[in-house]
Amino acid sequence: MEIFETCQEINGLLSASNEMAARNLLIRLLADLDQTKTPYPQLVNHMIRATGLFPYLQLASASWDQKYVHQAFEVDVGRRLATLHREQSTVLARLLNGKSIAVSAPTSFGKSFIIDAFIAAKHPDTVVIIVPTIALMDETRRRLFKKFSEHYTIITAPDTRLGSKNILIFPQERAFGYLASLEKIDLLVVDEFYKASQEHDPERAPSLIKAILKLSRKASQRYYLAPNIKKLNDNAFTRDMEFIELLDFNTVYLDIQEPYKEFGTDAEKKGAKLIELISPGDKKSLIYAGTYSEIQKIADLVIKGMPAVDRIYTSSFAKWLRENYQADWLLADLVERAVGVHNGSMHRCLSQLQIKLFEYEDGFDSIVSTSSIIEGVNTSAQNVIVWRSKIGRTNLKDFTYKNIIGRGGRMFKYFVGNIYLLDAPPKSEDAQLEIAFPDEILGTLDEEGDSDQLTNSQIERIVEYRTQMSSIIGEQQFARLKKENILQDSDADFLLRLATDMKESPDEWKGFGYLNSSNPAQWDTMLYKVLKLKPGAGIQHGLTW
Repeated sequence: MEIFETCQEINGLLSASNEMAARNLLIRLLADLDQTKTPYPQLVNHMIRATGLFPYLQLASASWDQKYVHQAFEVDVGRRLATLHREQSTVLARLLNGKSIAVSAPTSFGKSFIIDAFIAAKHPDTVVIIVPTIALMDETRRRLFKKFSEHYTIITAPDTRLGSKNILIFPQERAFGYLASLEKIDLLVVDEFYKASQEHDPERAPSLIKAILKLSRKASQRYYLAPNIKKLNDNAFTRDMEFIELLDFNTVYLDIQEPYKEFGTDAEKKGAKLIELISPGDKKSLIYAGTYSEIQKIADLVIKGMPAVDRIYTSSFAKWLRENYQADWLLADLVERAVGVHNGSMHRCLSQLQIKLFEYEDGFDSIVSTSSIIEGVNTSAQNVIVWRSKIGRTNLKDFTYKNIIGRGGRMFKYFVGNIYLLDAPPKSEDAQLEIAFPDEILGTLDEEGDSDQLTNSQIERIVEYRTQMSSIIGEQQFARLKKENILQDSDADFLLRLATDMKESPDEWKGFGYLNSSNPAQWDTMLYKVLKLKPGAGIQHGLTW
């Protein structure tokens, strides 16, 4: 009877054109049915079909028309068939029709899944996928290698020989090495393309914009992916692309709870609440710490408030850490309590091992992270706990906050993601993406080939830059460096300072051979000179963890 009443309420919301509320209520119902192992009545299947969540249809109790819909939205995604939901199918259809599109959708939408379906259906010769981090490159490579390595050369390392059919997966900085080798790109994919905005990634946005610009010229079709962008403002890089905003189409439900309102600024109660949430160990919990120092605070709370557990994977990993890194490392103490740590300064192998342990049922129960886990890893959890609304020293913005809580829930695994706010969230806002042409990259562009995307003043600056560099290294030499994409640093001003200093002080640049030395102490002089010309380039996080 309760199922019927809930379906009646869902139907009422659909009749009132409130599909998002209807879908949320339906997903919560599916979570309840999953918990009690109750087969779906045909009425529930009808609601699933009406809300477009076709993968959730249970065929054992489905009517013939529901089975037909499930099969009609079934596609090859590489060595297996899978049913797409309604909006995934819409996006894929546009791509198969040759459209170039930029998609903004929730984290749980399955934007990357569409790439696999496109490759399986169209068999393109060359696909280039730009990802924001090495970790995401590795993850994408593993996924695509399993599915397409029989017919494609999967390339992630520089200087790998191209095959007859290729899928190239790179962070933007590595992409320039293949520009001369690629005559045509059938599909250019830019994952997390919002990072082309200097507001979201001021350090790496120029190099991403440069990569997009260079690769787009050779791309027949483009597919850009991003979460949580409500509006894409006019810009030179997506001007002829169709922007599809699907933020209201969720496949999981986020249940947001606000314990911070109960304890306010009481640090002791806040810590007690965290331990209360994660100590049962019956749900996977992702803890967003915000800063390195907050990871330390959480570690102290966990070690003091939770006992060690005896599990084959965590116990062995803790022992290995003590033997190979440091006997008294706090990370090993956390691992013994089935808690991991993920941050940008940790060795990549350790981060990958801990993500793998987090995914094992008898591995980690929780993982504590800075923003690194939302930028470089495609993982999710049943619980997401926001410990501190900070990202480094700055306050967390709504866009990043939504990315973090979007890690809660996963199709077929966690219908409901439980979000626990132990700190006040940022003010809600509709994110508008603005992608401007950064002045730093102008010197490495071409005033003729890029003129349709540049202002007159920008073209003048390119010409001036070419004149300055040509006077230092020679006009033909500068033209060759640009043509062969050897000027890979996106900061043109830095390259000019570097060339000028080499010309004015040639004797001080005779030590390049020392960079080949096996003794790192001999690198210092040359590295210091480079860092002196480019302040901030060598700053790294402390390796506390």
